Amino acid sequence: MEINLRAPVEVLITLPLKEEVLQPVRDLSPHINLTVIPARRPEDIPAEVWAKTEVLYTDRVLPAPEQVPALRWLQFHFAGIDFAVDSPLLQKEDLKVTNLSGAAAAQTAEFALTMMLALAHRLPALMQAQSRAEWAHDRWERFRPVELRFSTVGIVGYGSIGRELARLLQPLGVKVLACKRDVRHPQDEEYIPEGMGDPQGIYFTRLYPYQALRTMFRECDFAVVTVPLTPQTRGMIGADELAALKPGAFLVVVGRGGVVDETALLEALQEKRLGGVALDVFAEEPLAPTSPLWKAPNLIISPHIAGLSVHYDERAMALFATNLRRYIQGERLYNLYEPERGY
Repeated sequence: MEINLRAPVEVLITLPLKEEVLQPVRDLSPHINLTVIPARRPEDIPAEVWAKTEVLYTDRVLPAPEQVPALRWLQFHFAGIDFAVDSPLLQKEDLKVTNLSGAAAAQTAEFALTMMLALAHRLPALMQAQSRAEWAHDRWERFRPVELRFSTVGIVGYGSIGRELARLLQPLGVKVLACKRDVRHPQDEEYIPEGMGDPQGIYFTRLYPYQALRTMFRECDFAVVTVPLTPQTRGMIGADELAALKPGAFLVVVGRGGVVDETALLEALQEKRLGGVALDVFAEEPLAPTSPLWKAPNLIISPHIAGLSVHYDERAMALFATNLRRYIQGERLYNLYEPERGY
């Protein structure tokens, strides 16, 4: 459906996106002036382009506020924007800022489920035995799995990723518990790709506030952490929270580094209080070669790749096009950044 505009909207994209990926944006209206300039620094964009830009879609290219007097909306290419919250541009008056939450939900939820199954079916130990060409004589005990069926899974952060994971878990016969910042609103009012997620908030048995995280953990055979990094979530899972998990429970972290205390986590693994852990994010990235986490038992390390997908750009543009339509029509944008909550 084409939108008629009285005045053109100047849109700048700083990523090298393919033309077919950009088509949903171009199709909105012939009065959208779309400029695509791949850039790594603000200096890569001509001053006259910055001066007229009303809508900016970017990853990390953030101009000074005075360079963009016409800017009214900043759309990030990522879901997590903790790296940018202190930028002067985000302090610009009347600037709407949105993230890309939802565009990576499908692949990240699949990744989390993959890690749950890998840990529960002792894949790290199996791979170690294979590397030694060892046919384990104690295989019945060493590789005995923990089945997801009839287990309890706690999801820390019930946003787009957590809700999609809850949906994927439904046929597996698990009990889903969820933990979120605001338990008064179990529904999801943000961007949801059709047929995905849990928009009505019906896939969990019980919903907990962050303050009751340990109470939820006491029931969990698996815990999956998907929360963004904010002042409230930084270090929210420490020694006491890890101790609250059932002995032998599994932990999967696909949200942001800094949410889990890595020192406490390492200690829990070394003392064999946890059945296994999968970490995709770290407090400092890349993870230093000298980090003791590399040699920790029953730990799967991945280099912050849970959200990777060959379809990411097209999903990103689908979300952006949806939000651009709402912007033109004066409707509330999806995934608005709110400084008071940190994301």
